[in-house]
Amino acid sequence: MAEQKFDLVVIGSGPAGEAAAMSAAKQGMRVAVIEKRQVVGGNCTHKGTIPSKALRHSVKQLMRYNTQSVFRALGEPRRLTFPQVMQTVNKVISYQVEMHTSLYARNRVELIVGEASFHNANSLDVQLPDGATESVTAKKFIIATGSRPYHPADVDFGHERVYDSDTILDMQHTPHSIMIYGAGVIGCEYASIFAGLGVKVDLINTRSSLLEFLDDEISDALSYHLRDMGVTVRHREEYARVLLNAQGVIMEMQSGKRIHADALLWCNGRTGNTSSLGLDNVGLEANHRGQLRVDDHYCTEVENIYAVGDVIGWPSLASASYDQGRAVAAAIAGRGHRVVEDAPTGIYTLPEISSVGKTESELTAAKVPYEVGRALFKHTARAQISGERVGMLKILFHIKTREILGIHCFGAEAAEIVHIGQAIMKQPAENNTIDYFVNTTFNYPTMAEAYRSAALDGLNRVARL
Repeated sequence: MAEQKFDLVVIGSGPAGEAAAMSAAKQGMRVAVIEKRQVVGGNCTHKGTIPSKALRHSVKQLMRYNTQSVFRALGEPRRLTFPQVMQTVNKVISYQVEMHTSLYARNRVELIVGEASFHNANSLDVQLPDGATESVTAKKFIIATGSRPYHPADVDFGHERVYDSDTILDMQHTPHSIMIYGAGVIGCEYASIFAGLGVKVDLINTRSSLLEFLDDEISDALSYHLRDMGVTVRHREEYARVLLNAQGVIMEMQSGKRIHADALLWCNGRTGNTSSLGLDNVGLEANHRGQLRVDDHYCTEVENIYAVGDVIGWPSLASASYDQGRAVAAAIAGRGHRVVEDAPTGIYTLPEISSVGKTESELTAAKVPYEVGRALFKHTARAQISGERVGMLKILFHIKTREILGIHCFGAEAAEIVHIGQAIMKQPAENNTIDYFVNTTFNYPTMAEAYRSAALDGLNRVARL
């Protein structure tokens, strides 16, 4: 059996694993990354973030073509099949793989293709694609294996009409109707994507409202606009059983309802990819969701084994995973550490959503005196020019100190716009104030000038008290 020795071995080449490996290599460590796929990028590149967001972008372009009158001179509204749209997505994935692959050579990080499992706390057995086994030893290990869709035992995911958020990308037809079980971030994103393609969508939510962690006003806006796109949203529903045949899917609900669709997309929960890691050999145990517990240095109960990314659970965002990877590399190198806990939400529905900081409900429960400033996108020149009139920017700030407490955005470019507010919120206390947006000149016309409008709206409310 061949054996290789490293300072650090990272299992998984997604955002968390890549960031950790590159950061550690720049600090002089001899680093290897073990990836079971033949290509790098992890689920983020191949199954999750990149494919779904590229798919969303293509569908949004199609929607703009079909709804804006200026394009009628080019012809009547068009329809595209799901496989046709996926052709563009696959090109983006190829570009991503090429870009990420170059990082390994440039930073002299060795890439080992194979499936890793712990032999003991200082070595891994790596099953190579040709069937051979290689032993890899290291001083430190980072588990960054990500997660996969949860599969309940009583649903047949081998059936041709049943998909999860990974396998939906391989769908070779466009269903007339689709049932999406689970109205979390992934479920809501795909609901808007399929609705944009003209597919009839039933979105089944086991909770009382959509994305309950959001500010109530934003959640309500999402619910309204999904319904406006033709999505049927069903709250407080749980399935009893799923009936499958060659013609479609019937889901019997515990409430007694029977919902029929051509296909089922299961988006209810995810499981950490830890089952094949041989955790028993090092004394580690994942929880019922396959996730590992870590301390504020991202270290597990075993002192030389760390974990980052989706495999540790919340917040399960690619953006946070990149930062966790860099943070754990710094901790291992003894250069301090950072707990990633202030990542903004980025939800790529149509329209998109992003927020950072506290919600109105949280501030009310904490009895914090706050006020709200709003700017509706339909009142901004840039939104009128671009046709992106749906949405708003909302600023929550302390009445007395004027400290910004939360930024909530719904509409075009929300995930970009939120970072302006985030940057001010991160400033020292005396500089974190809503007055910044009143006293700063914004380019005109831009979506960002909504900050000035929202700030003036909020301060006018305070002035009237």
